[in-house]
Amino acid sequence: MVLNISNSLREWLSTMMPETTAHILEMVIIALIYLGIFSIAGLFLVLMERRVAAWFQLRIGPNRVGYQGLLQTIADALKLVSKELTGTERADKFLYNLAPYFVIISSLMALGLIPFTENFQAFDINIGIFFLIAISSIGVIGILLGGWASNNKYSLIGAMRSGVQTISYELSVGLSLLTMIVLTGSLQLSEIVEVQKNGWLIVQGHIPAIIAFMIFIIAGTAETNRAPFDMVEAESELGAGFHTEYSGMKFAYFFLAEFINMFIIAAIATTVFFGAWLSPFGITESLPWLGIFWFLLKTLALVFLMMWFRWTFPRLRVDQLLTLEWKYLLPINLVNIVIMAWVVWQNLTIQI
Repeated sequence: MVLNISNSLREWLSTMMPETTAHILEMVIIALIYLGIFSIAGLFLVLMERRVAAWFQLRIGPNRVGYQGLLQTIADALKLVSKELTGTERADKFLYNLAPYFVIISSLMALGLIPFTENFQAFDINIGIFFLIAISSIGVIGILLGGWASNNKYSLIGAMRSGVQTISYELSVGLSLLTMIVLTGSLQLSEIVEVQKNGWLIVQGHIPAIIAFMIFIIAGTAETNRAPFDMVEAESELGAGFHTEYSGMKFAYFFLAEFINMFIIAAIATTVFFGAWLSPFGITESLPWLGIFWFLLKTLALVFLMMWFRWTFPRLRVDQLLTLEWKYLLPINLVNIVIMAWVVWQNLTIQI
């Protein structure tokens, strides 16, 4: 079992104050830690996106604010914080203001389950994968609310596209993870990592695991509304899509959530397929904090892959988007689960 942050904090605080007070303070401290991670990761990923885009397009990229442009995203964040919050007069004010919080809170809750190292995980529950899939579904509610409440036809079209896209590709995300659950026999992330101490699941699971990984990355990219699956925003068609009428920090919530969701998809893939914090050389046990290096290295490599998609492939049409899911990814996923179940059954038969 993972000795996570929650348990460690609770034990330490309980020695100094009543249990109820310790529990409340524990949740506040964990929330502040993850808000810090959320903010720093978002700023870094925005800078990484700009650098990768410049590299692919043979441009220089940000290079003026700070050393090599390292402070550019901080300058942009300060600009967003200081901007006036505007909106349309006929917008549904309550839902319009509520929508960004659905998106940002769902991302924060999902981030809390990611095991960065063996000792650095906020909550380790026995239905971890199921919880992640459920939480990721909440974010689309914010997009639908924001698009509808803005009283803007472009925002509404973007929101409707988001509903169709998310409902479609959630199936492939869930089924690709279910394929690996069949192999590990557990929904708990810490147990999934424990299984991989003898080898990453993408190796243990043979060809079905490789297929599941490929489908997960494709569907995960679509879930985050990134190119070539960015029908939800589609700047050349819809202005900015569902968040056209948002400005200042409310826009920043949507913008930041997109990058954090990309990090979460990559982190889940790292945990389920590539052993999370486990070193490929078997030295993580003697150097526990080296685990976060391996985790971030694998995760950022997958983030780079998703950015590579964006700056390589053109945007799909709506019919191509749905055809890819319903005619190709979904049937392949269903067959792949059956193959994985057969592989597991064969292994059990050999052991018996």
